[in-house]
Amino acid sequence: MVTAVGDGAHDFVSRYFAPAKGIPEDPVTGGAHCALVPFWAARTGKDSFLAYQASRRGGELACWLIGDRVQLHGSCAFYLEGQIEL
Repeated sequence: MVTAVGDGAHDFVSRYFAPAKGIPEDPVTGGAHCALVPFWAARTGKDSFLAYQASRRGGELACWLIGDRVQLHGSCAFYLEGQIEL
């Protein structure tokens, strides 16, 4: 992950690369923001953020730190459905 202070319209921006896992760049990843929100909360004292992942596709996420959990809102691209039996 790479992150920086936002451009004024967003509190922070990020990009996520994982070539060792076969993902050259994830367009917008909620998992990364679950780590980024506490990171930025500790530095800014804020608990809500408007974030932008600056990949080629790009995407905006509204993020909240609620206790030790992160809540995310944004659009998604549904790409897989499955079922697991235990």
